[in-house]
Amino acid sequence: MNGLLAKKLGMTQLFIEKGVACATTILEVGPCVVTQVKSAETDGYNAVQIGYGTAKHVTKARLGQMQGQKYGFLREFRLKDISSYKVGDIFTSSLFTVGDKVDIIGTSKGRGFAGVVKRHGFAGGPKTHGQSDRWRAPGSIGSSATPGRVLKGTKMAGHMGDEQVTTKNITIVATDNERNLVMVKGSVPGAKNGLIVIKKAGGVE
Repeated sequence: MNGLLAKKLGMTQLFIEKGVACATTILEVGPCVVTQVKSAETDGYNAVQIGYGTAKHVTKARLGQMQGQKYGFLREFRLKDISSYKVGDIFTSSLFTVGDKVDIIGTSKGRGFAGVVKRHGFAGGPKTHGQSDRWRAPGSIGSSATPGRVLKGTKMAGHMGDEQVTTKNITIVATDNERNLVMVKGSVPGAKNGLIVIKKAGGVE
């Protein structure tokens, strides 16, 4: 496997080599169970589908797909060789070791409707010369005659956060396989108890 599902438990501080204090994020990785093995002959590509966590309510169709188990999340990981995988295989945090580089995918915290200062880092308007009500305004969003419209992609106020974010080449600084914990250097996207995808850096095996 080149990746697993995890839950973000929070952040703490660890002392690594030479007594250097390192901010770390604790992830509860797995256990993840293989629910389906997809092959190029039947599905058009090679992948392993895994289930993680538990759910209270599951539809009958979903229950059949998950082999009668109520997993909270299902995700696929593409692999070149799937010959050694079968339904029911269990993967835990032992897949990762200290020093590994991983890519972490999560959903950023939702910030709701945000203005351009918070959302895009705009400086705002001048604070002097009688202009007292335009401090956090976006200013001009285009010309009148040419092009005569607002261009697509113009940075404006709107919904902020609650989107998929990937952080790459994060270093694993500690593991605890008895409790399925992996500690990674720095922060990762998302809130506490949020779903995280942790993958070995480098893509498909």
